[in-house]
Amino acid sequence: MPQHNLPIRHRLKAVVLIPLAAMAIALAVVSRPALHLALTAWNDQDQITPLPTGMVDDASRLNPTRMQIVQVPNHPVKAKALLRNLLQQAKIRGQKVAIAGARHTMGGQTIYAKGISLDMTGFNRMQLNPTTGILTVQSGAKWSKVIPYLNQQGYSVAVMQSNNDFSVGGTMNANAHGWQPDRPPFASTVESFELMLADGRIVQCSRQTNRELFSLVLGGYGLFGIILEVKLRVVPNQLYSAERTVIPSRDYVETYRRAVTKDVGMAYGRLSIAPDRFLQEAILTTYHRQTIGDRPLPLTESQPGIARTVFRGSVGNDYGKNLRWQLEKLNGGEVGTHVTRNQILNRPSSLFENYKQAETEILHEYFIPPESLELFLEQCRVIIPKHQADLLSVTVRNVYPDQDSFLRYADQEMFGLVMLFHQQRTAADEVKMQVLTQALIEAALAVGGRYYLPYRLHATPSQFDRAYPQATKFFQLKQKYDSNLIFDNYFYTKYGR
Repeated sequence: MPQHNLPIRHRLKAVVLIPLAAMAIALAVVSRPALHLALTAWNDQDQITPLPTGMVDDASRLNPTRMQIVQVPNHPVKAKALLRNLLQQAKIRGQKVAIAGARHTMGGQTIYAKGISLDMTGFNRMQLNPTTGILTVQSGAKWSKVIPYLNQQGYSVAVMQSNNDFSVGGTMNANAHGWQPDRPPFASTVESFELMLADGRIVQCSRQTNRELFSLVLGGYGLFGIILEVKLRVVPNQLYSAERTVIPSRDYVETYRRAVTKDVGMAYGRLSIAPDRFLQEAILTTYHRQTIGDRPLPLTESQPGIARTVFRGSVGNDYGKNLRWQLEKLNGGEVGTHVTRNQILNRPSSLFENYKQAETEILHEYFIPPESLELFLEQCRVIIPKHQADLLSVTVRNVYPDQDSFLRYADQEMFGLVMLFHQQRTAADEVKMQVLTQALIEAALAVGGRYYLPYRLHATPSQFDRAYPQATKFFQLKQKYDSNLIFDNYFYTKYGR
């Protein structure tokens, strides 16, 4: 019956009920994400227990180890005297020395049980020469101090990882890379550095002087000496406008080639970890250079805010993963639309870290040749669900061939896929993660790729040798420069002996 023929009481009822139904649907649509995020925020309390005195760990929170901790002062003369004496005593006593900055590695690359832990973070002086664009900086300086210092003078870091809570020496020892498109890794920006050898001698290393040592130390995980003072090439700070494109993952490389033009100063990809579009959809964000004046641009400290809650709400939660991906497609999930280079770099990884004592999050990274990216993702879509792994994010960065480091991961252009997995801090979950990691490494090797070394030491020695065929010579040269094997860590223990 047409509505206009209904009795007036029925027509009034329809007029009232239809908007109420629409309102109920709207409330249901809004209330579920609101409730999900509210519960996430309520449960997001810091439960992590501080380490006992004399214990160290790394970012994995899976390597608590007793060591003798030595704080290195920032005064160059005092620091060098302390280090020489320490190395001499270590040789006499048969002790091992492991070098640490911010401890963002995850497999004990800065740890050796009952050894000496050199905490370099106090060794942090810096000086910029604005005429040459060279920053002279002590190796313990954290990027969270370097970036504001450079910002005041209109400069920025040329190449670095996408977070600021690492040390300069740590970035060198892992030969990091980041959002800088069409660029080799960090080693390409290092002009020279001072290195203290195991016998206490200090040598200058560059592409012209002690070239072999130069290449071994960059990406050498602290096995050849103590990095002291470093000279880095820096670049002008920039103002960027962001452009975001949502694409099928199979089109990522083609879209990247088209989108990353000469005016792009930073580029960053993100893959969907949502069950509805698992590793099948991507967001490519390109940052285009804008004209700025001569005055230094303001720099603020990043705050977690709602972005943290959205991220933490995706842990072990399919609804949270789908919600997060929808929100990221709306706003990109990055720092902002109009933002400076320094603001992008000046974010700590701690913004999103796990606060639960019984849990942790583990990074993987796989370097894949452009033509093989989709082939690798096809394998990931099978391997990761098969192992019931809780994947929290996948970001994509472009890396040009590395001409400087010996133990190089980018011997050709690569796309780096940085994966973050959630796990419990139990022996059972460690075994599960090891099995998953070995399967993903096999998939990467099968398509001509490699894996990154700063993370858990889950690769088999055979996988390590296949990914890094230059490793045999690398460890032979370790014996040449440190015949008493004073510099040591868990990485060398597993793969170098």
